[in-house]
Amino acid sequence: MTATEATSSESAPAGPAPARPRLRSRAPLDPRLLREVASARRHVVRTVALGLVQSACVIVTALVIARLGAQLLSEGRVPQQAPDLLCVLVAALAIRAGAVLAQQRTAHRAATGAISELRGRILAHAARLGPRGVAGRGADVTALATTGVEKLRPYLVGYVPQLMLTATVTPLCLVTVAVLDPLSAVIAAVTLPLVPIFMILVGKLTVGRSEKLLADMRSLWSQLLDLVDGLPTLRALGRERGPEKVVRELGERHRASAMGALRYAFLSSMVLELLATLCVALIAVSIGMRLVAGDMDLAPALAVLVLAPEIYLPLRNVGAQYHASTDGLAAVSAAFEVLDEQSPPAGDVPAPDLRTATLALRGVSVRSRDGYAPHRADVEVRPGRVLAITGGSGSGKTTAVHVLLGLLAPDEGRAVVIAADGTATDVADLDRRSLWDQVALLPQRPVLPAGTLRSVLASARPDAADDELDRAATATGLDAVAAERGWEADLGRAGRGISLGERQRLALARAMLSPAPLVILDEPTAHLDGATEHVVLDLIRTLREQGRTVVVIAHRSRLVELADDVVSVSALRTEPLPADTVGAVDPGGEAAR
Repeated sequence: MTATEATSSESAPAGPAPARPRLRSRAPLDPRLLREVASARRHVVRTVALGLVQSACVIVTALVIARLGAQLLSEGRVPQQAPDLLCVLVAALAIRAGAVLAQQRTAHRAATGAISELRGRILAHAARLGPRGVAGRGADVTALATTGVEKLRPYLVGYVPQLMLTATVTPLCLVTVAVLDPLSAVIAAVTLPLVPIFMILVGKLTVGRSEKLLADMRSLWSQLLDLVDGLPTLRALGRERGPEKVVRELGERHRASAMGALRYAFLSSMVLELLATLCVALIAVSIGMRLVAGDMDLAPALAVLVLAPEIYLPLRNVGAQYHASTDGLAAVSAAFEVLDEQSPPAGDVPAPDLRTATLALRGVSVRSRDGYAPHRADVEVRPGRVLAITGGSGSGKTTAVHVLLGLLAPDEGRAVVIAADGTATDVADLDRRSLWDQVALLPQRPVLPAGTLRSVLASARPDAADDELDRAATATGLDAVAAERGWEADLGRAGRGISLGERQRLALARAMLSPAPLVILDEPTAHLDGATEHVVLDLIRTLREQGRTVVVIAHRSRLVELADDVVSVSALRTEPLPADTVGAVDPGGEAAR
């Protein structure tokens, strides 16, 4: 596995980050969503066009019904005696039904496209920002990219179409009513603002509730991801019976928040329905009194009665979808908060040959949630030697390696590459691709490309001969896996078709087969039994004999004893570790034990 492949697979969650103020858009339709997400932009344009079609159909339907009703009540002519009007009515109803159907079908497709597009951008941006995700919120970003952006679906499918109908159907129907009966138009114009006013009042009661619901959900996801990642170590130390209390409390908080949001949703729907009904009733009473007094013709009165509910209907639906809008806008704000994080500047200096160059950390400190991990680390990786990095759990061993490779910027100190002639260059100034192409990185939980067992192994060096593949498989114990499953066994996505230990062996074989002069092994024996640990030790010896440089993040004494150089890193705790971090993952991706 190359360093680039591991960047996306080892995001090292650091638990839920403290909430930060968001620059949330106050507009009901976030302009950033329209500007930067093509699927959402096309959806809005298409919805406006379909809304105009529906407006025309509503007006035509009202006028035809009024004409037919007036003829029936005043002249005694049945609708069958006006087939042309019936045909127009049927056509208007059919076109409106088709427009509604097209709107609903395209809305779901557009929502899926927008969510996929936004999710892809979040993941790509998080990968560019390095293994700690975005601003140290790896698991938080994972929750946002999975369930968080799904909040956009009810927003785009339910709220946005009704908002566009409010901008098309409502004003056009109001203009038509004004032409037919100015007094009814005045009543509608005066009462219409009451609907958004009551929406605002209800919104005051629910302000911040959607953000709190999303934050609770993301916190729950973060804790679950951290707990699952550190569970093997917790079980080994007999501490698996503590963290479930934290997860249970978070789940209860999430349930209470969701039920509170539902209560307000039902309350707001009832208020808006009652208000819209009373407003339509005012128009109906006014028309009825004037009809009785003989001050109004029957045909325009019927047309206005048909159009009056259509004036309020989009606003009523917008109010009913209000909570979908707050959830959707909260998800949009969270997504663009991630996308607004600045990527570290990329250097353009070619990396020297790591077969003769030295990688070093000089007084490196990286801030964590409770201090620094590592703190003032000094590490020197000399070519052709085996270096073991040791330290307590949570001391930042993996984080130190990430800084060494330019995957993470240190808060203090610097990472440098010292060429054979003594020239020292900051890793931040290097062209990262030229550096990472010389590195084979094996993280604790390797993620492999899809394919068969042989094709995945061969992808480490496409020009390798079959006998070289066989030697690498034999040296790492992968031949036993191939004998059991067959070389053409499909590994599935990310190598999930085989066990973690078998993935570890395959990743070891790929590292051995890779021509990279620097091999970094993060706890290479963590998921292997004692009987096969010697396979890893023999592999490290083989790599050293080949003149390659090996960096091992080690806990086990046999790995440390094999190393030529040993460096210990430590952490500085500036405040007590929060109680809810039991089972969490430290900033470098190591499970707290």
